[in-house]
Amino acid sequence: MRILVVGAGAVGGYFGGRLLQASQDVTFLVRPARAGLLEKNGLVLHSPEKTVAIKSPPTVLEQALTPSFDLILLSCKAYDLENAMDSFSAAVGKQTAILPLLNGMRHIQILSDRFGKEKVLGGLCNIVATLDDSGAVHRMTPVQNITFGELDKSVTERVNAIASAFGQAEFNSQQSSDVLLSMWEKWLFLASLAASTCLMRAPIGEIVAAPGGKAFILALIEEIRAIALANGYSPSVERAHSMLTEPGSPLTASMYRDLQNGFRIEADHIVGDLLQRAQQANVSSASLIRLQTAYAHLKAYEQQRNKA
Repeated sequence: MRILVVGAGAVGGYFGGRLLQASQDVTFLVRPARAGLLEKNGLVLHSPEKTVAIKSPPTVLEQALTPSFDLILLSCKAYDLENAMDSFSAAVGKQTAILPLLNGMRHIQILSDRFGKEKVLGGLCNIVATLDDSGAVHRMTPVQNITFGELDKSVTERVNAIASAFGQAEFNSQQSSDVLLSMWEKWLFLASLAASTCLMRAPIGEIVAAPGGKAFILALIEEIRAIALANGYSPSVERAHSMLTEPGSPLTASMYRDLQNGFRIEADHIVGDLLQRAQQANVSSASLIRLQTAYAHLKAYEQQRNKA
């Protein structure tokens, strides 16, 4: 199986590196600067268990792509999706499967419109990782997993082949029988975490310790769950209830950290799209006051950032 990993950032670099370490046929689609850095320093993966250095990982530039890849692993930020699609479009052949690991759901329709729904898989990942100035990837917690599957819940040769390839790598992977439900469950968790920590400008433990903080988070989770139910999905809230109400927890969303650093954020993809789906499903806006407040806060930040 020939695998094209779009980008070699924290997520793509980590999972692509683990696949390469397992002798899978992996190529990274990168820009010239990143290609030069990988050639100079190699792909270095730091984790709590050990450090792995892969010398001269295979890379390709956009203009050299050919349509011969079986799997395209996509892990860009939502606001970079259009540019990413342009960059890898030449690699999409008749048998290519595209596995996006983006947050939320909007990208599924965008990718399907561009390349055809039959080429798009559902997927998600859970990992806390970042890049340092040298380009090395740092995984900061034990969590390292990918969940994937066909959008129509079928079990196909291609997802079995992907499961076989992933199963040889040093990360956890799961072939889901209902990947859209799995994606909704992550979306509920992530949107609850992002909306609360960004709005309160604080980690979960400090929000929970504040008067009314725990009640706010629980109500926010229920607002998002109501949107999922109205769209035909019943995601579990067990993980969200457990992790987002833990006293003393230092947990924050990556969106919170991006906001604190003045970076671009995925406001529309993670929070705004929920409100749009709520409107389409006739969920009363009066029942979504916390989510609406968080979204207004994020959009105000974007306006301030655009003026800077």
